[in-house]
Amino acid sequence: MSNALVRNRNDGKTYRYYHFSHEQVVSTAETNGAVSVVRITMRKEDAPPLHRHSREDESWVVLSGRVRFWVGAESLDECEVHDAEPGAYIYSPRFVSHTFQPLTTTAEVLVINNPGAIEGYFQSVGASDTRDDTAHAALLAEYGIELLDSPPRPEA
Repeated sequence: MSNALVRNRNDGKTYRYYHFSHEQVVSTAETNGAVSVVRITMRKEDAPPLHRHSREDESWVVLSGRVRFWVGAESLDECEVHDAEPGAYIYSPRFVSHTFQPLTTTAEVLVINNPGAIEGYFQSVGASDTRDDTAHAALLAEYGIELLDSPPRPEA
């Protein structure tokens, strides 16, 4: 028997992160820490603050919708801006600042972290009706994540 894994949509465990659900497509436990993959459906107001990771590289695959990515600077105004269509793959190595936000009403995205320990943060935050990443700054720091700027404002 191989160690390969095939996981169809909705086969993974789901959990609440703020007010929306994440589907844990592949967990760090299933990959011996190599990778963690979550499927998210996000709205414009769900964008995370501009931040950077010191422990993992992060990639995204846009499954539906259009998503704007800000990368590479200490503030949103100084970042490079890239728009991604369905099927796009985006990569951000550790220490490179980034954030992302749907340009459409919603977008479905696979979020891939190598190695995969960051999933513990998402599961620790749990459910909440409003997103407040600064309230979790100490927990983020435990996972090697530094907040740099506010999230992008939702465009109409």
